[in-house]
Amino acid sequence: MKKLILGLSVLLSAWSVQASDVLNGMVWKTIDDETKQAKSLVIFKEQPNGTLSASIQKTFNAQEETSCSLCQGTFHNKPLKGAVIVQGLKHVGGTVYEDGHITDPKNGKTYNLKGELTNNGRVLKLRGYMGVSVFGRNQTWIRVN
Repeated sequence: MKKLILGLSVLLSAWSVQASDVLNGMVWKTIDDETKQAKSLVIFKEQPNGTLSASIQKTFNAQEETSCSLCQGTFHNKPLKGAVIVQGLKHVGGTVYEDGHITDPKNGKTYNLKGELTNNGRVLKLRGYMGVSVFGRNQTWIRVN
């Protein structure tokens, strides 16, 4: 009986690791779509409902890490380190993600979000938009780990 329980627990552990999304735990360098400069390091975390969120681990502007005076909305004068900027992103198949939301700390606005992994999973191309995808902005994030 002990061998059966041990065998089942090993099997279930392997299955749960497989069920985890590929983005879960990955760190990405965000690249500003306007300046083309690296802005921050962001880590994805899979939520209990299977969606993904992402929070800022580090900013490349030391002042923003402790207090973002130039940010608007909920991020104004608050540290960006630890701030959740992506929520609800869903893996819909293959390398495609949809139905998420991303908040731009600079202007405080939240946008619909979709994305796709490219270059063998080394690049994450994201599109934030309001309403229709055609009215939006692109960002390219580069995998760090």
